[in-house]
Amino acid sequence: MRSTTLEDVMSQGTPMVYPVHRTLLHQGDESRHVLLITRGVVKVVATSESGYEMLLAVRVAGDLVGEMAAFEGRPRSGTVIACSEVTARIIDLATLEAILARHPDAAKAMVHMLCARLRWANQRRIDFRAYDSPTRLARVLAELSQAYGRAVPNSGGRQIKLGVTLTQSELASLAGLALPTAEKALAELSHRGLLERSYRQITVCDVPRLLEFSRVVSQNPY
Repeated sequence: MRSTTLEDVMSQGTPMVYPVHRTLLHQGDESRHVLLITRGVVKVVATSESGYEMLLAVRVAGDLVGEMAAFEGRPRSGTVIACSEVTARIIDLATLEAILARHPDAAKAMVHMLCARLRWANQRRIDFRAYDSPTRLARVLAELSQAYGRAVPNSGGRQIKLGVTLTQSELASLAGLALPTAEKALAELSHRGLLERSYRQITVCDVPRLLEFSRVVSQNPY
């Protein structure tokens, strides 16, 4: 977006600060505002009627969340939770629509964002049939590291910390794997020297090798 558009967007809505683990949006809620994340990381989770909880996505500064319910006029399909301290701007639907009408470049940016998310969701469906569990998990880790990773100092860019704190259950959800299967896949990737694990933190030990193993091209699916 142009700088003037960005300035206009950032002047709209109500600024808010959310502590870590705070819920920003609730699944099933019928509110119609959106949140523009300006700092921090959030995760989007959904819970089925049977009580199964699944991680749907991770969002960071610059991302919009809550737009599906706002535009469709339907209950929210997921819960948004702060993974760190998060700052965001609460923007009501009428204000968002006015911004998009005033700034065609903002509307274009939103279309690109929604297309990227749909492409990512479609790719996960393809992966479910096309690859074995270690490869599917490696593809998710590769894409997360590209989107959110922080290079390890003095590694020449070959090593990256994931940058997002996720449990094994949450990684399993993103890859569409049962938890025991995901644990075995993580163990195999560690054995191959592609990653190292500590408490809720993953370091990609060799980015080119992980990309080769996972068959992922450089892109940001979020």
